Amino acid sequence: MVVIRMSRGGAKNRPYYNIVVADSKNPRDGRFIERLGFFNPMAPEGTEQFRIALDRVAHWESKGAQASDAVQKLIKRGKQQAVPQAAK
Repeated sequence: MVVIRMSRGGAKNRPYYNIVVADSKNPRDGRFIERLGFFNPMAPEGTEQFRIALDRVAHWESKGAQASDAVQKLIKRGKQQAVPQAAK
């Protein structure tokens, strides 16, 4: 089964997550199919905290990939940010 999940990177006490599409059998930080974005919970103010390619998420979900709960929250947040930008 293909899943959309976060892969941890960064230093100790300074997490950085890549949002990736991977086979569910692979380890969390192991091999992945495609990188869809990132999430940096420790980003300094004024810098981008997360980015996600919603078109690629839709593509993979149409192929049967399932997003983890944490990624689902980021997708929802990304869609909310995309709507105000489109209205401008």
